[in-house]
Amino acid sequence: MTIKKPALAIALLTLALTACSGAEAPTAEAEGGAEAHEAVKSSSAGLPGGDIEAGKTLAASKNATTGQACVDCHGADGNAPIDPSYPKIGGQYADYLEHALLAYRKGDRQHPLMASQAKDLTDQQIADLGAYFQSVPGQLADLHEME
Repeated sequence: MTIKKPALAIALLTLALTACSGAEAPTAEAEGGAEAHEAVKSSSAGLPGGDIEAGKTLAASKNATTGQACVDCHGADGNAPIDPSYPKIGGQYADYLEHALLAYRKGDRQHPLMASQAKDLTDQQIADLGAYFQSVPGQLADLHEME
């Protein structure tokens, strides 16, 4: 089955993750109403709900250890990496980003700069970054329509 509407895909993923986590499903208001600015309160990474504005601020803040900010390598909206081997993270699912940052922080995922970037992040900061990068328009594409 191919889902051509990202909002539908996100809604279906949210329902699946919610069902697996045992948490309550988000309300219609949280999905697109007055509280759409907040991330879904349930995370498959077990993190709190993320705050988009806090994540945006953090993404542009220099890390004390590395002197780098997320946007220095991934671009202002996460869609303009300075190196083609760096991923575009704008529009990426918050849960994916949260799991990746947790793995870097724990040392289960290796990259010299990312491990240093993530090692002092709190759970809330990771959730905030996930919420922010998920909220920006992404340039991610799958290849199912390629010939």
